[in-house]
Amino acid sequence: MNERKRSQFAWAFYDWANSAFATVVMAGFFPLFFKEYWATSLERTESTFWLGVVNSSASLLIVLLAPLLGALADQLGRRKGFLLLLALLGIVMTAGLSFAAQGAWQLAMVIYLFAVTGFMGANVFYDALLMSVRGESGQETDRISALGFALGYLGGGLLFALCVLMTQQPQWFNLADAASAVKLSFFLVAFWWALFTVPLLVYVKEPHHARVTARAIRVAAERVLQTLRELRMLRQAVIFLAAYWLYIDGVGTVIRMAVDYGISIGFDSGQLIFAMLITQFIGFPATFLYGRMARYVGVRTGIFFGLAVYALVTVWGSQLQAVWEFYALAVVIGLVQGGVQALSRSLFSRLIPASQAAELFGFYNMVGKSAAVIGPVMMGWIGVLTGNPRLAILSLLVLFVAGFLLLLWVRVPPQDEIAPP
Repeated sequence: MNERKRSQFAWAFYDWANSAFATVVMAGFFPLFFKEYWATSLERTESTFWLGVVNSSASLLIVLLAPLLGALADQLGRRKGFLLLLALLGIVMTAGLSFAAQGAWQLAMVIYLFAVTGFMGANVFYDALLMSVRGESGQETDRISALGFALGYLGGGLLFALCVLMTQQPQWFNLADAASAVKLSFFLVAFWWALFTVPLLVYVKEPHHARVTARAIRVAAERVLQTLRELRMLRQAVIFLAAYWLYIDGVGTVIRMAVDYGISIGFDSGQLIFAMLITQFIGFPATFLYGRMARYVGVRTGIFFGLAVYALVTVWGSQLQAVWEFYALAVVIGLVQGGVQALSRSLFSRLIPASQAAELFGFYNMVGKSAAVIGPVMMGWIGVLTGNPRLAILSLLVLFVAGFLLLLWVRVPPQDEIAPP
């Protein structure tokens, strides 16, 4: 394997590394453990509210910090350095979740807040490093990016499967009970994340390095303002980003709050975790198939289809009565989740000039990686206000419908709407 291929694979492998956190902790065990171990003293709707608050707070923090940090990393050529710093924050805090005692829901929230901030913040610089490994022509961008998505689904799913097995059969692993298995899972995620970050640190190169100075920070801030002014001139891209921010917030909320919602309406936690596994493994091949479908119907139409499915899922989810329905929803979400994410990135690339792609994709990534600002806190607030978790999940319909309507205003260049077969 030559040096360029090795660096590309090492870059993509970071998705394998950090997707363990997204799958095992963020979507799976934290919401379950928060409600059934740390926050048992709270009403179910109240624990949902606080779970929504902590998810929204972490996302908002990234919204505020990412543009400046991204511009500073670009200027200094220290994307790897910033990635390592934030990944270490996420890794240490993930391991730290194991030390939060039963009933200590406030401490668990604070540790989780920093873990999610480290995860999402490191992703900003991970995405930016794609420019360093794709080659001068940029023709391999889609392939490399898809490799990262695929490895992320697979790696996160494999570790999640092991952790689920530990919680179902703790005696096989010489563990006292399921709670001990969940705590061990937090350590395993931290170890997995750290171990598989090493290839990126070793094999992905950056052209130059500079020291962080007051002048560098000022120049980075000026660059952010300049990019905002340039983005304002691209009306279609701005409309798309507004639509994307709304509907991807709904997607992110479903990922983070699905297990909490299932517990709130009385489903067994083990069954819910199994449903999350279904979504993960179906998402791996479905993302590729969804992309092929979009070649024939058009990229925007493909996104419309996915949002329509999410809207139906939200309505159906508010009426769930049986566990088999939750499994069916897991299958449906797995079929469209990766496709909506992949096609959104593809559509944005059609709306911006190639000469400004790096900077403008920084804002796109900031919006995507900071998803779930509105949805979690909206779900939590409506749940507390009404005492009805079914109305809380139904509120997400607002995000999908609003994003759909805004996307109607986005005009895709005719030659780019449907790619040749």
